[in-house]
Amino acid sequence: MAGHFAVVAEDGGTRARAGELTTRHGIVHTPAFMPVGTAASVKGLAPWELGALGPEMVLCNTYHLLLRPGVETLERLGGLHAFMGWDGPILSDSGGFQVFSLAARRQLDEDGVTFRSHLDGSELRLTPESCIETQRRLGVDVAMALDVCLALPAPRAELEAVVGLTSRWAARCRAALVPGAGTLLFGIVQGGLDLALRRRSAEELGAMGFDGHALGGLSVGEPPPEMWQAVDACAPLLPADRPRYLMGVGTVVDIVHAVTAGIDLFDCVIPTRNARNGLLHTSRGPVVLKHARWRQADEPPDRECTCPTCRTCSLAYLRHLFLAREAAVVVLATVHNLHFYLSLMRCLRSAIMTGRFAATRGALLARFGAADEET
Repeated sequence: MAGHFAVVAEDGGTRARAGELTTRHGIVHTPAFMPVGTAASVKGLAPWELGALGPEMVLCNTYHLLLRPGVETLERLGGLHAFMGWDGPILSDSGGFQVFSLAARRQLDEDGVTFRSHLDGSELRLTPESCIETQRRLGVDVAMALDVCLALPAPRAELEAVVGLTSRWAARCRAALVPGAGTLLFGIVQGGLDLALRRRSAEELGAMGFDGHALGGLSVGEPPPEMWQAVDACAPLLPADRPRYLMGVGTVVDIVHAVTAGIDLFDCVIPTRNARNGLLHTSRGPVVLKHARWRQADEPPDRECTCPTCRTCSLAYLRHLFLAREAAVVVLATVHNLHFYLSLMRCLRSAIMTGRFAATRGALLARFGAADEET
């Protein structure tokens, strides 16, 4: 049944858990990582290449799709799934992050937010109601409520105002969703690093009956250790019988800490953005393709990796492609980095299911703690 979430295993020593989220387009086995396909495409990959990697859900963005190609076009062409050639679950970011990232191009008021398009300067208006209607028309499996976040650190008074507005918008989003539409709706908890505000936000949203809950407004300027502490403190505030989603995070170490705290879903541009910039995530840490040390390296990027790139290409070849600005290197690097991230999630889930999470967690933090700082 769409909307059903079940915890199937828990780690005895932490709050880490494995679950199953059932959507219209399939089951998502958690903890899970969602590749970011902002404009209906995971950058660098054709749909069949993405499918071969085996992600169970991808993320797209309401704001960007509204601007181009537009919801009418997408609806006329059969919805977002048909348009992008992806038959698995899709989660759509509401546009709330653009309220933060495009602050210089928007005007915020009680009713909603008005943007000036970064493409042509045209005006775009989003309200909680129009945001939900757009996501419904896109045909996504999981829609996000419209929210507001701030860069950190931020004054408490500003954080408190954001929490209040996010809750009022969340109630309007909940009321706007057509019953029986088959779209799940997640609320977004705000409050920065202030635990009292996070608790208030979680309580207010928890009473609204959302299908899942996200922690928003993190990884927006605060040091990673402060984010880890906030996630550890805030995750238990979210209902245990619903999926918990940490938005826009992050590195291997970020993800391990968050899974330990009980987070189920993740998305981040790190693997795909780093691929385009010539950085590979490997079991030995980051590999920077432009470095001269790889000029004659007749070895795969990662001897422990089974992705098509590592089975086929040497580091010397990938370095040559990157320096020659050949488009193929973006594909090859993206395939590898997403395979790395998806394998990480499968490893964490397996460890929870088999009672090996403590050992796996320790090994990953020991291996990647310093490596993550280099990226």
